[in-house]
Amino acid sequence: MDMKSLPAETRKRISLRGTGMYAAIAERLREMILEGELPPGTHIDEKALCEQFDISRTPLREALKTLVTEGHVTHRQHMGFQVAPINRDEIAAIFEVLHGLEETAGRLAATRIDDKQMKALLERHRTMEAYHREGKRTAYYRANQKVHQHIVDVAGNPVLSDLYSSLMSKIHRARGAANADVLRWAESLGEHSEILEALAKRDGACLARLLREHSEHTAAEVMKVLDATSGK
Repeated sequence: MDMKSLPAETRKRISLRGTGMYAAIAERLREMILEGELPPGTHIDEKALCEQFDISRTPLREALKTLVTEGHVTHRQHMGFQVAPINRDEIAAIFEVLHGLEETAGRLAATRIDDKQMKALLERHRTMEAYHREGKRTAYYRANQKVHQHIVDVAGNPVLSDLYSSLMSKIHRARGAANADVLRWAESLGEHSEILEALAKRDGACLARLLREHSEHTAAEVMKVLDATSGK
């Protein structure tokens, strides 16, 4: 039977099956954690995951040990594995820096973006809109990240681009945990439309303001979710 003819979930189970495939299992679990499917602090139900992936416990344990070394998962004797908590204060501090980077990127991008870059950015935005219409939240979130990095990159400052990318990677898991809010999802898409409109007009002041406000709104939502899950 041709693998391509099988349903996506079936193909995923088959690809993860076998004790030699712990790396693939670790990759799938890493994705589930980073995208918020397994929220911070969640107890990892090994039996349920074995059934979901159609695998034995041995490769799952090997995959979980890998994630422990990466800091995504914690393990305590007699308590099992748990998704590692997120450092709230560190995330808040990173967002404070990101607000300024977004604002700076907006001022620079408005004056440095060319027509070809603008066309490519609009295509990314349309892809993001399509994911929103189709309810593909994870795909939308990834496209969202690419749009933001694209805007920063066209600002034409490699130091800014590298710093932004590095800091975004540090808050990826926290943003994924807050990605389930439907109202914020729709609101975010609307903000993106305004951002692209300002960029198309090469209005640096407006673009800088909109990017900073968008970053602040995202931060507020992320911190709200983190506070709720930590009991604050």
